[in-house]
Amino acid sequence: MVRVALLLPFFLPLLICCSAFSPNPMLSRVITRATTATTTAVSRSSRNTNFFALRMSSERKAGVSAPEELRDFVKAAASKLVVVDVRNPDASVEPGDQKSLAVAPLPSGDIRPQALHLIWDRESNGMPIPDIPKDTPIITHCGGGGRGQKAKDFLEKNGFTSVLNGGGPKETECWAEFGEK
Repeated sequence: MVRVALLLPFFLPLLICCSAFSPNPMLSRVITRATTATTTAVSRSSRNTNFFALRMSSERKAGVSAPEELRDFVKAAASKLVVVDVRNPDASVEPGDQKSLAVAPLPSGDIRPQALHLIWDRESNGMPIPDIPKDTPIITHCGGGGRGQKAKDFLEKNGFTSVLNGGGPKETECWAEFGEK
């Protein structure tokens, strides 16, 4: 059962999909029962529960820091922390940013006082360089982490020494650690 349980995360979506779209009601019931039984068996095993937690955390985009790492970084940086928001409010340029802007506003005035808004430009593959000391602790973010990682890499190439990618509002656990800054 343990071997089957370890493979479940990879086959469960396929089983669910097959049961939802199967024209054969008998096949659909068999798949649903197998999925339910296996999911129950896996949830009873703490070893496999840890595997699921590991898998869920690996679903973040590449380079997005773990919530624990962000929490420690924010605590150590305190008031020196700068959050760099690279989202673009122009829907014709970055239509995907509109969803995250509805959840988390761009920094301005009293809203997110430790944050700078420096748009990542896909065409030039760059952004404005912030006028802050190179050792300033920085968390970059966009909507979900892709451009946040590009911004992190860009800042590091330009001499900034303490930069993490926080993902963005889509990464709710990460966002909870720095989103109000």
